[in-house]
Amino acid sequence: MAKQEKQVKIVFSDIDGTLFSHRKGEIPASAISAIKQMQAKGIKVFLCSGRNYYLIRKTGILALTEPDGLITMNGSNAIIDGNIIYKYPIPSTVVDKMILFAKKLKFGLTLIEENEGHINMIDERVISAHEKYRTRFPQPRTFPDHYDRVVYQMIAFCDEFEEKLILPHLEGCKSARWDEFAVDIMLKDSDKAKGIMSVLDYFGYEPSEALSIGDALNDMEMLQFTGRSICMGNGHPEAKKVADFVTDDIDNDGWAKGMLHYGLIDHL
Repeated sequence: MAKQEKQVKIVFSDIDGTLFSHRKGEIPASAISAIKQMQAKGIKVFLCSGRNYYLIRKTGILALTEPDGLITMNGSNAIIDGNIIYKYPIPSTVVDKMILFAKKLKFGLTLIEENEGHINMIDERVISAHEKYRTRFPQPRTFPDHYDRVVYQMIAFCDEFEEKLILPHLEGCKSARWDEFAVDIMLKDSDKAKGIMSVLDYFGYEPSEALSIGDALNDMEMLQFTGRSICMGNGHPEAKKVADFVTDDIDNDGWAKGMLHYGLIDHL
């Protein structure tokens, strides 16, 4: 079914590789300017990330962009005015099974909660992934066989072979790989589009009044869900296929150029 063309009232942006350049370690000034231009016109801007609130805040991105809200942990939390309006945690039985696999196969595992995350161990694969994305290590913790805290997302620092080995045993889960040795594990029916849906319901907007912009495989559901969608020029080939428009590279003002293409800003 063809997407409907309506005035854009809200924009949902991925962070890593979309708004934040890991090559330069910064948000392009043109993107910050574009966000301010859109907000001045009454267009809401939400950040939509695989990170939780704590990790997003630690980057300093919130102070630079001043978004109208957040969708975190690949859609399992939606936050407006500091309040969580949507939650979709992973069942504890699944988390416990993942802990068991991590112990047996000896790979790093991060368990992500609302405002913090914990990791069981730090090895070369964990270090490599965090260095590439300029992210800090979560707080180390020895995981008990039964994890008594609420988890919304898991990151396994393993290769594709190990991923294929464990995923069939994690009931109702899917994976989204973002590094050679790092993969997000989440519920099959949880994604960024679900988080976006909760925000649209909150404001009374339709999907046709929303625009999404991303670069990676875990952005594909939201790119297909919103009325308009943009993939970064540096994005994954599969993400480019499902987007309505492919903009320039992140380091060549791609984010702002995408908004200019749809007439949401007047200048770079």
